[in-house]
Amino acid sequence: MQQISIFIQALENSTAHRPIRDRLSGEVIDNLELLPVLMEIAFDINNKNHYKACWTLELVLEHNINWLSEYLDDFCEKLQHYKHEGAIRSISKICMFSAKQHLKDKKKGGDFLTEDQSQQIIENCFDWLINDAKVASKVYAMRTLFEFGKLHDWIYPELQEILPKDFAYHSPAYHSASKEILQKIAKTGSNKK
Repeated sequence: MQQISIFIQALENSTAHRPIRDRLSGEVIDNLELLPVLMEIAFDINNKNHYKACWTLELVLEHNINWLSEYLDDFCEKLQHYKHEGAIRSISKICMFSAKQHLKDKKKGGDFLTEDQSQQIIENCFDWLINDAKVASKVYAMRTLFEFGKLHDWIYPELQEILPKDFAYHSPAYHSASKEILQKIAKTGSNKK
């Protein structure tokens, strides 16, 4: 119990600096009893430190995305409620990990996500891409959608329409990621012929 209290206090006092996030994520990876605590804080949008929990959760799930499995329903239900940009950035990256794992599992005849969970992720990624999310969140959203486009034919045409829009208003990082995704889509299209 004391270890949980110490972890929560460290999380509350944390910053976005990578060494701090590495230390906190390492604690969770080394002691999975902390994972439900981290999930609870990350999913509680009303907790003033939820975005800090999302920063740590991103690194934990980058290490092993399968640890999200039993929390997927809650995760997908919460997606539309995140407003803090720091949280959305990390959550959009977790969506990308989830999409990649789903494709990997599909190739082996399994599923990481249900159809409903996939749809919730796809819808939220399109929302982040179209609305005023920061560039990093948009980039993770477009990469997630690119992965799902391998399973859903309608996604690539949508991306081809959305990504070049308002190009003049976006940063060089957005341009670079958009061009990369559009080139991959074009390459995928030419492979289908």
